[in-house]
Amino acid sequence: SYAIGGNTNAVDKVRFKNAPDKWKKAFTYIASRPEIEDVVISGGDAYMLAPDRLKLIGEILLGIPHVRRMRFASKGPAVMPMKILSHKEWTDALVSIVEMGRDKGKEVVLHTHFNSPKEITDITRRAMLHLFKRGVTVRNQSVLIKGVNDSPDDMVHLIRKLSFMNVQPYYVYQHDLVTGTEDMRTSVKQTVELEKAVRGVTAGFNTPLFVTDAPGGGGKRDVHSYDYYDEVTGISIYRSPSIDDTKLYIYFDPISSLPPHGQRLWKDESVHEDLINNAIKNSGFTSKTPIL
Repeated sequence: SYAIGGNTNAVDKVRFKNAPDKWKKAFTYIASRPEIEDVVISGGDAYMLAPDRLKLIGEILLGIPHVRRMRFASKGPAVMPMKILSHKEWTDALVSIVEMGRDKGKEVVLHTHFNSPKEITDITRRAMLHLFKRGVTVRNQSVLIKGVNDSPDDMVHLIRKLSFMNVQPYYVYQHDLVTGTEDMRTSVKQTVELEKAVRGVTAGFNTPLFVTDAPGGGGKRDVHSYDYYDEVTGISIYRSPSIDDTKLYIYFDPISSLPPHGQRLWKDESVHEDLINNAIKNSGFTSKTPIL
């Protein structure tokens, strides 16, 4: 073509043959954005994908040159580990994607979601050993839940049981601010203390990161990395400079975890805005936009 010169870069075409139409838009977007190196397959559960669909997603994403890492997310290993042992086609599809990625120098892993050591059975251990022997890396992401895994003994027990079956304890999330779950949440103070209690009982690489998923798109922040925290009002403020340095991300402890004075303050709706504004002022970042 007359429009192609000697200095024109060649571009590898990524073909989406056999991909459902509803997926093509996502694949096209990822292929068009060279800054996307890491892709999570979630928003549902990879366990529910048919083997051919699982393999198709992996093959297409691995065919995009700038995609370097892929994570399939599934609660499945914690609730139905027997599938890994009995559904040979599904497990073979996952292993084939992992091997294909390894051949290309790319990482493909499985992320799962154990919250309690009581979820781990002999079948779980057999399933995780099967994946380990076939070269599949499994990482775990827990949510901190009051009365389930919020004590040092329970968390250490979970970490050790995960490690014993070669599942990497990756993240422990501060519970999101979700309507109807107030009784399940813990305070930032408690989570910080829990992280201190856990650190040192096993190797550093085997110790999970305790994080707050900053409300409003601030991303994961180490729970102890807040820029301001008031234990009385339960207001913590985080910054995320790599995402948006103009914003402050605000998290609130469950009211039941606050001292009596703090609980009384929140009962008076007329002072709520003042409590938040005072926290922002005391943080020293009054020029930034608060995200609640």
